[in-house]
Parts: sequence; structure tokens; C-alpha cells
Amino acid sequence: MEIRNKTAFITGGASGLGLATAQNFVAAGAKVMLYDLNVEALEAAAASLGEQAAWHAGDVADEVAVAAAIAATKTKFGSIHINVNSAGIGGAARTVGRNGPMPLEKFEHIIRVNLIGTFNVLRLCAEVMQDNEAVTADGERGVIVNVASVAAFDGQTGQAGYAASKGGIVAMTLPIARDLAKRGVRVMTIAPGVFETPLLASAPAEIRDPLIAITQFPKRLGDPVEFAEEVAHIVSCGYLNGETIRLDAGIRMPAL
Repeated sequence: MEIRNKTAFITGGASGLGLATAQNFVAAGAKVMLYDLNVEALEAAAASLGEQAAWHAGDVADEVAVAAAIAATKTKFGSIHINVNSAGIGGAARTVGRNGPMPLEKFEHIIRVNLIGTFNVLRLCAEVMQDNEAVTADGERGVIVNVASVAAFDGQTGQAGYAASKGGIVAMTLPIARDLAKRGVRVMTIAPGVFETPLLASAPAEIRDPLIAITQFPKRLGDPVEFAEEVAHIVSCGYLNGETIRLDAGIRMPAL
């Protein structure tokens, strides 16, 4: 699918990987709806992108809020052709720690935002995409790109909830791609390694340096621009479907 003149619905679009993706899409001639919780960051991000961008605040796991944002996207831009799900949260806690077992509500919250939130958004976007006119000779009508993590494969100590949420995204990629095949919608997942997001950009050297040390090549944190380029490649390469791509410079996370 050509990116130009398409509309993308991007969760987590106010900062980090989501904002980098939005910037890439706008530069390529697309329109973007940024969906996030942080209203101030959304306003600033949309303003920086110009008339090709709009924003809507809400929780990815809130069906009513997402439906309202999708309706606003259709009203402003006509339809949705691309959905990028980069919204997510962390949260480390050992299964059993010094103060007892991990609080169940903590585990549930991580799953709710990362896994249920991703599915909630993509299913509602896919409903819109199926009504698009085909834009390729293959009959393609939409592309969904979900964001997992290398933690889906290399979950570290204290990451049971986070790894489960991201592993769920990986596991549902193929069945959802199969579900949506007849509707002309492709589904892919990216599992990023350690990227130069606002959180890590402000982290001290004692946190950053060990992470860089366990990458293979190049020996650095990932640039959000590289993530955005991979998303654009997935959208433009029509034969990519039902798979997860590790974007991680060969990193393999240790237990601790």
C-alpha cells in the first residue's frame, strides 16, 4: 500500500515511537489521527505536524472512547487505511517478592492496556478498513501494525505481566491476519529492542550502558526514526503478513 493520501490511526502517538511514525507518515503525504492519554502532548504533537494531523484523547482499552476517536477520524479524514498500535505501559514486579505475591490488579492493568487495548483498537479500525476501496491489485484495504517487545521472547526477572502482554500480541498476530485476510487487511507486529525513547533518553549512564553492551551491532540504542521506517516498509510491502519482526540490533535480554 502506498502511504501517500492514506489515513493512519496511531495509538501512543503523542511521543516516542508513535510520534516518530506519525512524522514519517505526514512527510510521506499521509494524514494521521494521534490517540493518547496525554492531552498536552497530543496538542503539541498535532500542532507540530500541521493540517495533516488531528488528535483525540482516550484509553486504548475503553471501547467507547476508541469508537469516538475512530468516528472523529472518519469525519475529518474520510476513513482509516493504517492502524499502528504503539500505546503501552511497563510495570515490573516479581511473581512473589519481599512483600508477598505480585498484586493481581497490577498484572491485570498491564494486560488491559497492552494486550486488550491493542486488540480493542485494531478490531474497531479493521471494521472501518473493510469498507475501503481496494488500493492495490491484490485487493488490499488496510494494514495493521502492532507493537510488541523483545520481552515477548526474552522476558526478564520481574516482567511476567509485561512479557505476557507483549507475548499475547505476538501470539494473536497470525490468527488475526487469518481472520482479516478475506477483508483485504494485513496484520504485522514489530518487537522493538531498546530504543531512544524519552524515558531512556533521560536515564543515567548506569542504566543505558549495560543495555547498549548487550546489543550485537550497531552498539547503540535504537532511533525512533528507524522504527518509523520499519512501519513504513511494512505498509508498502504487500507480501508481509501474519508475522513478527524483531527490530533490536540482535539484542537478547538476560534474566536480570
